[in-house]
Amino acid sequence: MLHQPLIPGAQRLLLPLLGLGLLLGLTGCADKAKAPAGRGGGAAPVVAGKVERRVVPLILNAIGSVEPSRTATVRSQVTGTLIKIHFTEGQVVKQGDVLFEIDSRPFQNSLRSAEADLQRIKVQLGTAQAQVDRYRTLNEGALVSQEQFQSIADSARALQSQQLASESAAANARLQLDYCLIRAPLDGRTGNVTVHEGDLIRGNDSAGQLVTVHQISPINVTFSVPQQYFGSLVQYRSQGALKIKVTPPGPDDRPEEGELTFMDNTVDASTGTLKLKGTFPNPNQRLWPGQFATVTLTLAAPEVLTVASSALQTSQTGQHVFVIKEDKTAELRPVTVERLAGPLAVVAKGVADGETIVTDGQLRVIPGRPVEIKTADTPSGGKSGKAPKTGEKTKGKAAEPSAPAASPTNPAVTPKMEKKAP
Repeated sequence: MLHQPLIPGAQRLLLPLLGLGLLLGLTGCADKAKAPAGRGGGAAPVVAGKVERRVVPLILNAIGSVEPSRTATVRSQVTGTLIKIHFTEGQVVKQGDVLFEIDSRPFQNSLRSAEADLQRIKVQLGTAQAQVDRYRTLNEGALVSQEQFQSIADSARALQSQQLASESAAANARLQLDYCLIRAPLDGRTGNVTVHEGDLIRGNDSAGQLVTVHQISPINVTFSVPQQYFGSLVQYRSQGALKIKVTPPGPDDRPEEGELTFMDNTVDASTGTLKLKGTFPNPNQRLWPGQFATVTLTLAAPEVLTVASSALQTSQTGQHVFVIKEDKTAELRPVTVERLAGPLAVVAKGVADGETIVTDGQLRVIPGRPVEIKTADTPSGGKSGKAPKTGEKTKGKAAEPSAPAASPTNPAVTPKMEKKAP
C-alpha cells in the first residue's frame, strides 16, 4: 500500500511536539543527576572522629556534709564564781590556753587545810617511829613485853596510812585549785559563750556548757554512696589511698583535696548506702562545719580507649559504631561500652586506637557503601548537634567529664565500674 505524504499543515504541528518531548526527557535526566547522595546513591556525608587512648578517672559523685575533725564541749569541774573570760567568741585557741577563770580563794583555803593536816600526821608519824626504834631495843633486852612493842609498832603503821590519806587529800585540793583555770582541751576555734563574768558556775553540770571548741584544720567531710559500690571501694582502697576533691559553695569553685580516711563498718539498712569520710588539711579554712559540699571520690585513673558518645548507635543486637576504612567505606562494628564519662564513652572492645569512626550523620550510612567526611560545621543530614573534636592526640591526658548532681542518699555515680584499672 502506498503511504500518502503528510499535508504541510500536519508537518508544522508535529515538529514542536517532538521538541517538547525531547526537552522533558533532558530535564528528567538532569533531575536524576542532582538526586542527593545516601541510601539511594553516592557517598553519604558524615562527621568523623578518632578512637583515642585517654586517662578517664573512675569517680563517685555525692553531696557531703562538713564536720570538725575534733569537738570539745567545755564545762566546769568545780563550783564557783566566774571572774574572768580570757578569750573572745570565735577566737582560734591553742591546747592549754586559759579560757575561763573561777574564784580560787575557797580552793586555796582547802589546800592549806589539807597541807596542814598532812604536816600534823608527818610529825605524829615521826614520833611513833622513834618510839618503835626505842622499844625495839628494849624488847630485844626483854625489858618490855612483846605485846607492848607490837602495840607501838601498830600505831606507827596506822599513822603511815593516815599520812597517805592526807597526801591524797592535799593532792585533790591542789587539783581542785587547778580546775579554777579552765583551759582549752585542743587546738581549734571557739563558738558561742553561754556564760558571763560574775555567774555562778556549777561543777559537773550536764547543762552547764560554757563553750564549744571545733578543730577545723584538718577537717572531715562525711558522705554516702550506694551499697553496690562497696566491692569497688574495697578493691581500689587496697591499692592505695583514694583521693577526694570537695568543692564548697561560693564564688571560688577551686576544689579542696584530701583522702578517704574512714569507711563505715555497716550499710545503712534504711537507705542502702555506705557512709564514708574524707580528711582535708583545710589550711585556708574554706571548709566550715555544717556546710554541704560537692564530693568527687576518684577510685582510679586508668588509660582507656574512648570514642565520642555521639558515635554510639543502639540496635536489637546491642551497641555499635560505624568505622571508616581506608577505602572510605563504612563498616558496622559491634562494641562493648564499659562506662560513660560525659561526652566520652569508654570502649572495652570492638575498636582499635587511631581508627576513624562516624560521630554524626549515621542515618544515611549504609555498611559497605562509601562516605564523605565533612567538618562538624557542615550539615550532614544526620542527628542534630556537633560532635566533639577528637582529632587531636590526647594520649596520657586526663579527661574531665562533667558529673550530674546527686543527693546524700542517692549520689550520682559513674556507671559500670566493674573493670579493674590496669
